[in-house]
Amino acid sequence: MILTTTPEVQGRRIERYLGIVFGEAIVGANVLRDLLAQIRDIVGGRSGAYEAELRRARETALAEMAEAARRLGADAVVGVDLDYEVLGSGNSMLMVTASGTAVKLAP
Repeated sequence: MILTTTPEVQGRRIERYLGIVFGEAIVGANVLRDLLAQIRDIVGGRSGAYEAELRRARETALAEMAEAARRLGADAVVGVDLDYEVLGSGNSMLMVTASGTAVKLAP
């Protein structure tokens, strides 16, 4: 499955637009990880735990979107967009949404 943020796939003609597809992932924050991230923020540096969670959520959202496109018979998803939102009490959860247009490419 080709995933691209561009409105087309370079060198390929779009034969048919199949519809908008989505994938979502919601991850909760772990209290111990939050504490370690706060300490890391105080002393400087990057928060590896949060970066890993964010990466995992993004990969999950993209995989779900690609699977939704596959079910429609798509070869690619064009115009892919990623959105990030915090939700829950105290902003304790992160939601990553991937969306795009599923397309069938000409042979």
